Amino acid sequence: MLIYNTLTRKKEKFVPRKENEVSMYVCGPTVYGFIHIGNARPLIVFDTFRKYLEHMGYKVNYIQNFTDIDDKVINRANDENLPYYAIANRYIDEYYIDADALSVKHPTNSPRATEHINHIIELVQTLIDKQHAYVAENGDVYFSVRSFSEYGKLSGQSLDDLESGARIDPTEQKKDPLDFALWKSAKPGEPSWDSPWGKGRPGWHIECSAMSLNILGEGFDIHAGGVDLVFPHHENEIAQSEAATGKCFAKYWMHNGHININNQKMSKSKGNFFTVRDILSVFEPDVVRLFMLSSHYRSPMNFTKELLEQTEPAIQRLRTAKERLLEAKIAEQPTEGEPEFIEQLNEFKTSFEAAMSDDLNTADAIGVLFDFVRACNSFVNAPRSKQAIDAALNLFNTFTYILGILQKEKEAEIPKEALELLALRNEARANKNWAEADRLRDALKDMGYAVEDSKEGAKLKKL
Repeated sequence: MLIYNTLTRKKEKFVPRKENEVSMYVCGPTVYGFIHIGNARPLIVFDTFRKYLEHMGYKVNYIQNFTDIDDKVINRANDENLPYYAIANRYIDEYYIDADALSVKHPTNSPRATEHINHIIELVQTLIDKQHAYVAENGDVYFSVRSFSEYGKLSGQSLDDLESGARIDPTEQKKDPLDFALWKSAKPGEPSWDSPWGKGRPGWHIECSAMSLNILGEGFDIHAGGVDLVFPHHENEIAQSEAATGKCFAKYWMHNGHININNQKMSKSKGNFFTVRDILSVFEPDVVRLFMLSSHYRSPMNFTKELLEQTEPAIQRLRTAKERLLEAKIAEQPTEGEPEFIEQLNEFKTSFEAAMSDDLNTADAIGVLFDFVRACNSFVNAPRSKQAIDAALNLFNTFTYILGILQKEKEAEIPKEALELLALRNEARANKNWAEADRLRDALKDMGYAVEDSKEGAKLKKL
């Protein structure tokens, strides 16, 4: 398996530190409002990668954090006259509603920054002891960027370039414009915790280092997130973590590309800011998820209503294909074998895995899925063996599970009795027994199903 590593700027063979186990940390949302469509891309992309790793036999320890203390959380809490944790709890619950709708598997662990205050304080103290950080007169603690010689290795930026655009805010007491806050001293009206440097709260960057190191250990396998986090967030994580431990922080760094809305950067001021909840009120989750995976995850993506509408027929084609396989299963003949079709299924599986193993090329994997669907549609035009239909259904379910689509639909949605009547009607039509076919159509109508005939075959639709 190959992964493009942002740190080395090349594809590398993926070799986890422990055989058959993967440790993975994905930066999660700041919980002060509903997640937006930009948040949905890493949510979907790295959930897909996780499911593929599990399909390939790895045990995945998948960590995604919640930033539950931050200026935005505090401001929302003050606006509503509520404690910060009430805001955080509310929007963590809302996050899971959206994630579940998008068929995102829950993380192995979902740490909150405020649950790791002691670990954060210990890490900050280690950096102070090693002279990589200092305490300002007001109790703020800053990381000394120039003390870490490899600063900029993830983003590729030099200290000279960074210095030319750096400024010190009048409210800050740092020694160098490049330095960043590890601990912020308490301000009136803000939540705070005791520390050796006085009451305060953690900076944004230090929380992810403390949580990932505490849960996954030093030198874990994969750190992932949106490309907007490469600098400064992930750059700062590397600097403070490796300065504290003297060891590699994370081996592989994966970043998904930006999402633009109608070819423009998403912005509330431009009126093109959409939450996941907004989008799911118009489009079903399967459409959103398939669309998100239709481009390579590292490429920028343009998100428009028209493009989503163009994705809707693709989801329907997949549903129709599954329905036809289920109908064929009901109408199976007691024949055995069909080795040529079984071999063709193995070839589709190999091609799908080859695409996914090439730096998570979901676009090519989706292409394989639809090639497989076309083959299945042709195959079920005649009665087939249970072995062949079961093999096709298993592969269909494997592909769609990894991609996270059609997960809310159960075979029981269409009763077995209705599928059996449809199979008998198809047989009557094949024998040109039109009276019997009409009788069976009426029987299905009485059960609440309409029969729709098309070139792909007959299917049932709930009345």
